[in-house]
Amino acid sequence: MEREAAEPGYWDDPRKAQQDMKALGSLKETFSLWQSLSTQASTLLELTELALEDGDESLLEQIGVDTAELSKSLAREEIALTLAGPYDGRPAIVSVYSGAGGTDSQDWAEMLLKMYARWGEVEKRTVQIMDMAYGDEAGLRSATLEIGGPYAYGYLSAERGVHRLVRLSPYDPNNLRHTSFAQVEVLPAAGEEEEVAVRPEEIKLDTFRSSGPGGQNVQKVASAVRLTHLPTGMVVSCQTERSQHQNREYAMRILMARLLARQNAQRAEELAKLKGERVAAEWGNQIRSYVLHPYKSVKDHRTNFQSANPDAVLDGGLNDFIEAYLISRLN
Repeated sequence: MEREAAEPGYWDDPRKAQQDMKALGSLKETFSLWQSLSTQASTLLELTELALEDGDESLLEQIGVDTAELSKSLAREEIALTLAGPYDGRPAIVSVYSGAGGTDSQDWAEMLLKMYARWGEVEKRTVQIMDMAYGDEAGLRSATLEIGGPYAYGYLSAERGVHRLVRLSPYDPNNLRHTSFAQVEVLPAAGEEEEVAVRPEEIKLDTFRSSGPGGQNVQKVASAVRLTHLPTGMVVSCQTERSQHQNREYAMRILMARLLARQNAQRAEELAKLKGERVAAEWGNQIRSYVLHPYKSVKDHRTNFQSANPDAVLDGGLNDFIEAYLISRLN
């Protein structure tokens, strides 16, 4: 690739050249990382063998390699190598929809939104909230955010499905235990290249005033945007920003991602891989259960991986669940 980049005429097609240079940079980064891990592992192996031969336990203490961190890094990168799908390396557009459970489910949808935003922050990824539709009393009817960084879609594809919450309801005057459901949809962001052909005349633009918690209008100007793709009837709205232009940009990104999913489904029946089967957010369909009462537990029903610390999970500690799911796909 480096030799090709040095050839005359390489930049005659700037868009392709930029894509190739981006891919080259990613390959170099991956190579450099594995080279470093390999050097650490080789050093650790040689010194360990030497120490065992000599019976010198003090030498093991002088190795200077954090074995736990090295093992963790190797496991993480091995999982990353399995993310070879055509869209795994892209940013992820994550949408959360409240399901069965009334106000509690809307509050649960907001909790999930915060969980994914926090995961992005912990992982030092870019996080952009693109849309929020507030519930009538509390929480969110739906919300969408975009999370960037390496293999964002590949990792977060593990999260699509129905999520179930069991807790003492803060909205029940009798403080009884309630079960709530929310649906999580994960899409790969459309690429910069023209993957989806959309003509301006195919888009209908409507504007309206943004609403806040409780349904009240919070702006006097019509900055919220609703886009309708006329050929498919697909509708996307955004109202998080005060700028109509910014909201339109976010709405177009969401729309393009959904059109990309639709286009791939029509071409090669890939909808199940991109969006997952859309099932009702109710009993019997959950991929993961979060129990806050009468005991504390989070269990993924696809892998049986469990955690006894739901507070840490809801604070963005998702990596163990994501990695368990990705590993299960290899078996």
